[in-house]
Amino acid sequence: MSRTNFDQLLQAGCHFGHLKRKWNPAMAPYIYTERNGIHIIDLHKTAAKIDEAADALKQIAKSGKKILFVATKKQTKEVIAEKAASVNMPYVIERWPGGMLTNFPTIRKAVKKMANIDKLMNDGTYGNLSKRELLQITRQRAKLEKNLGSIADLTRLPSALFVVDVLKEQIAVREANRLGIPVFGIVDTNSDPNNIDFVIPANDDAKDSVEVILNACCAAIAEGLEERKAEKADEKAAEAQAEGDDEEKPRRQQQARKARKDAEAPAAEEEAPAAE
Repeated sequence: MSRTNFDQLLQAGCHFGHLKRKWNPAMAPYIYTERNGIHIIDLHKTAAKIDEAADALKQIAKSGKKILFVATKKQTKEVIAEKAASVNMPYVIERWPGGMLTNFPTIRKAVKKMANIDKLMNDGTYGNLSKRELLQITRQRAKLEKNLGSIADLTRLPSALFVVDVLKEQIAVREANRLGIPVFGIVDTNSDPNNIDFVIPANDDAKDSVEVILNACCAAIAEGLEERKAEKADEKAAEAQAEGDDEEKPRRQQQARKARKDAEAPAAEEEAPAAE
């Protein structure tokens, strides 16, 4: 069953591309027609690509890996933050910190610095500082929170990137390509789809367009997480049953030995008079 349909995508405005003069020829296979100087995206292909991407995202989530959502456009920030947080995935909605993937250890140091500031503030270490020094530290903490707060739980490189507007986020895409991290991207008619592993051809400027695609993809991620949770519960139940069987086995063996002894005792008593 398809996760989206033509009518949903049409109503959300996913079919509106960019001006014809701004197009990227590599997007030709996903363009249906041109109207009033604007390219119209083929929504049948969009629906198929959403299903393909959603299935891949589901498997990544099911394996317990992280997907990093990236969208620094003003009109899509809130949608990305809400949807990514709903499935407990990291996201970047402010400026992309250069080298975030290729220089990941340095980014982790900045995140740890933020945690250390919190720790020192809570234990009273900064109590003897002047107001000016305390203000500087507070501002530094706020800046780190703004840029890196949403990836504080990302302790290792993500297993995939989900990018809205691959042209605007080309630095993130290049870093992911360099490290071999698969990229899922909402690609408009002015962008190059060749460096994107899972292309979702659609309008990447409209909030409704991005939201309808994210709804389908995040629902698939949620399914993967639920299946992972169910599998873990089944594994625990199987382990508990196996432990119970191991504990029960010696008791059953003891009962069997006792039964054999009881069966052999009358036979020994019958043979004793015959020997006399």
